[in-house]
Amino acid sequence: MPKLAPVVEVPSAGGLNDFESLVRQHRSRIFRFLIASLRDREAAENLTQDCFVRAFKARDQFRGGSTLGTWLMHIAANLVRDHEANSRLKFWRRKLRADLDPNDLSDWIPDQQKSPEALALAKEQVDAIWRAAANLSERQRTVFLLRFVEDMDLLEIATVTGMKEGTVKTHLFRAVQSVRLGLEERK
Repeated sequence: MPKLAPVVEVPSAGGLNDFESLVRQHRSRIFRFLIASLRDREAAENLTQDCFVRAFKARDQFRGGSTLGTWLMHIAANLVRDHEANSRLKFWRRKLRADLDPNDLSDWIPDQQKSPEALALAKEQVDAIWRAAANLSERQRTVFLLRFVEDMDLLEIATVTGMKEGTVKTHLFRAVQSVRLGLEERK
C-alpha cells in the first residue's frame, strides 16, 4: 500500500473562511475521535457539526499557534467534556452505548485486503480494546484515543486537552496499563 503524503496546513484564518473546504479536510478525523470518545453515533454527528460551527464562529480567535487540525481537535475535546458532564444525559448515554455495535467502530481497520478470517480476528481485537477503553476515566480515554486512534504526539495531545505534557504522559501510561489489564482479564 503506497504511503500518502502528509497534509500540509497553512495556519491562517483564510483557511477558516472556506467553511466547506475546512469541513471536507477535517470532518472524518473529528467524527472518528468523537464517535470513539462517546460511542454514540448520533451524538458524534451532532458534536461534529457543533465543532465546525464553533470553529467558524471563532475563526477570528485562531492565532496560528497550532495547526487547524489541532485547534479543531481541541474544540472537539471540549465538546466531549461538556457532553459527558451533562448529567441529564447519563441514562440515555448508557442506553445508547449498550446498543452501539462495536463492529461499526472497527470499520477503520486500514487493510481491507486481508482474508475474511484475518479481518474477523482484527475486528474482535478492536472490539476488545474498545470495551477495555470504555472503562477508562474521561481524561485517560481522551488521551488514549488521541494517541492511538488519531496518532497525535504528546505535545499535540497537550495542546488539544490543555494539559501539561507530563500530565498527558501520566494519563497515557495509566490508560495503556488499564487497557492491557482489561485485555488480559478477557483471555
